[in-house]
Amino acid sequence: MTYRAINLSEKLGKFSDLWAPKIVAEMNDYEFKLVKFSGDFVWHDHKDTDEVFIVLFGNMEIEFRDGLVQLAAGEMYVIKKGTEHRTRAASECHALLVEPRGVTNTGDAGGDLTAAKDVWV
Repeated sequence: MTYRAINLSEKLGKFSDLWAPKIVAEMNDYEFKLVKFSGDFVWHDHKDTDEVFIVLFGNMEIEFRDGLVQLAAGEMYVIKKGTEHRTRAASECHALLVEPRGVTNTGDAGGDLTAAKDVWV
């Protein structure tokens, strides 16, 4: 068997599309997804799961109906299940998401920014 580390910078260099998470690894029933984004996302929630954002490059905000949290590279935040939110970044941001397998990025909101599932990079 060959053992090889997953190089996140290398993986990020393989795609340029925004708001389209790419799976880089799985652990049990969880997926580790890389995403690039800029601008505002849609308001949504995930009724059945928490969601983790780990910022790798840039800065982002996670807006809630009653406030927001600002994240910079090297910081993370856990959004509790059922909490309505939207992400945004003034300029391109790269993040690692940790979610159960099959979670839709727009939750039940749907729309043009709904990403294809099970896309590996």
